Amino acid sequence: MLRQSGRARDLILGAFGLILFFGLWEMIGQNRLAGMTWPPLSTVLAYLFDPDRQGLFLRAMRATLSMVGLGYVLGGITGIAFAALVHVLPKVRPGLDRLSSVVHAIPSIALAPIFIVLLSREVTGLAIAFLNVYFIMYISTTSGLAHSSRSHRDLFLVLGASKLSRFFRLDLPVALPAVVGGMKYAIPASFIGAILGEWFGSSRGLGLLMVSAMQNFQIPLLWSAMLIASSVSLLFFGFMTLVEKFVCERFR
Repeated sequence: MLRQSGRARDLILGAFGLILFFGLWEMIGQNRLAGMTWPPLSTVLAYLFDPDRQGLFLRAMRATLSMVGLGYVLGGITGIAFAALVHVLPKVRPGLDRLSSVVHAIPSIALAPIFIVLLSREVTGLAIAFLNVYFIMYISTTSGLAHSSRSHRDLFLVLGASKLSRFFRLDLPVALPAVVGGMKYAIPASFIGAILGEWFGSSRGLGLLMVSAMQNFQIPLLWSAMLIASSVSLLFFGFMTLVEKFVCERFR
């Protein structure tokens, strides 16, 4: 009962926060408190759901989501695989830790021109999304794999379990909450990487719409593209939050 009442309270507070946010957005736009560059929410929604523009937004959303999804999957698999590698083979961890940290320390906006030259404009967003997701998943997974207790590790050692057996039967189940938590926070990172890459000359996507809107002072178009990207990212983030709660209840 207490858990259900807590969830109901969270839902009510979340709904209230959204209503308050959208109400403030509309009020600021209607009264021009932030100038001409902040349109009312009603104007943005009317522009967004205009039947004549549905094709434009759907094509841009499909292009961005395909890049986000591919970067998310590839970055997640690589991050988890490398984290498992350094856990099973600790000797390679210092070098891989340093390499991951150095690459992550380079600003994405500095990497984008390099990716354009080495790869192409069309996959620059994918490459940045991949790196963003990889680092988050590598850090979260390596952290989670270290959460198994000393007593449990000693028990597996006494029973003669191999490193691989201990990894799959002990370390990995204990690490699942941290892994799923990393997957949750990797979602907005993947969107940021993909859209940032689209700013550097992609022929399609929500990032291209944003750049075009800024260059031509099409304020409703800019806010519509931003609203689509934010809404989809929050939707997936919310879904992974539910998955994280389930995993934490099951494995903690």
